[in-house]
Amino acid sequence: MALLQANKDLISTGMKEFNVLLNQQVFPNPPIPEEAMVTMVDDWVNFYINYYRKQMAGEQQEQERALQELEQELRTLSAPFLTKYRAFLKSF
Repeated sequence: MALLQANKDLISTGMKEFNVLLNQQVFPNPPIPEEAMVTMVDDWVNFYINYYRKQMAGEQQEQERALQELEQELRTLSAPFLTKYRAFLKSF
């Protein structure tokens, strides 16, 4: 079953906003440990999931599927950011 268009639109909006958040990040000097950055990114993902949970349309099953898709997309977007941060840490 396909996701409702309203939920697809929310997922798209969430991805765009999350990408802006990632692109705005300036790596700290002195750097924080990799584990701390991973925790921060996980917190950001959870924040977005909780924010959009209240806005998802449809029955409970539809909402859960849409939230799972949003989470997957946000984690996919965060992977290159974390790779870049790991490279940043290696430069020290």
